[in-house]
Amino acid sequence: MTNSELKIIASQILREEGQELINAADRVQDNVVQAFEIIKDHPGKVVICGMGKSGLVAQKIAATLCSIGTKAVFLHAAEAVHGDLGIYAPGDPTILISKSGATEELMRLIPILKEFESPLIGIIGNMKSPLVDQMDVVLDASVKKEADPLGIVPTSSTTLTMAIGDALAAVLMGNRGFNHEDFAKLHPAGDLGRRLRLTVAHIMQPIKNVAVVKINDSVRKVVIEMTEKPQGGALVMDGDSMLLGIVTEGDLRRCLANNGDIDQLKVTEVMTSNPVYISKDALLKDAVTLMEDRKSQISVLPVVNGNGKSCAGLLRLHDIYQTQLF
Repeated sequence: MTNSELKIIASQILREEGQELINAADRVQDNVVQAFEIIKDHPGKVVICGMGKSGLVAQKIAATLCSIGTKAVFLHAAEAVHGDLGIYAPGDPTILISKSGATEELMRLIPILKEFESPLIGIIGNMKSPLVDQMDVVLDASVKKEADPLGIVPTSSTTLTMAIGDALAAVLMGNRGFNHEDFAKLHPAGDLGRRLRLTVAHIMQPIKNVAVVKINDSVRKVVIEMTEKPQGGALVMDGDSMLLGIVTEGDLRRCLANNGDIDQLKVTEVMTSNPVYISKDALLKDAVTLMEDRKSQISVLPVVNGNGKSCAGLLRLHDIYQTQLF
């Protein structure tokens, strides 16, 4: 096959799988909410069960639910009857995943799960199958055909099943008001979790490393201080360490471009008064937003203690990107 033909196959796969997701959106929304109603107030765990490729998707859905604070475990359908049913507590909901809706191992579990008083949620690819009649809620994961060239490899069906699991997770998140801080608590070791937990205080330049000048100092003194402590800016403070302004390298360049006399000019003539600043306790992601989501980006940002304007240091955009988290 030519490269052009291969590209067409790759593109077609994505388009066909995407179309199956679009087709299912309205079809499953009511039953996703019904499944959510079963799970939302349950104090125990959700058990997710499947075989083969459906089992792999079940593992992913279980992992996603755990990542948003919903206790979930994967149960291998074949191993369940060999002792793994011990994970159940009475009333634990079960999500059963099957493309055919007639998976023998799942059918064999139904009577046992009913003894456990487990509400049964099915993500099923055949709405005329025997499993459908046994479920309390059925999420229709049927597809017109698989997207692979032969139309037999689990492609569209597994993508849709996984997306339905994502939809259920998103509904749970929305109902609980699950936020960035909640996510960070559950992901402390990953880059995303670190990014969400890292505060300005973790990476800012402390005041001892930053050029500090007074309002009546000469611009020459600013240049000297910033040369000795090259952090990209000088903090203008009063005798009580209160922030009055900032002089950046850009301010100095503009001063020299206008033929300013650095011996005669005072700090007050070149500084930015009442600059944008941030608390050292603020999350680093909020600092990035403050520095970048504006018409004119800020490369250095004064840092203050708490909610006041007592200076704690300086945050540089360079230091943020040095963390390799943004």
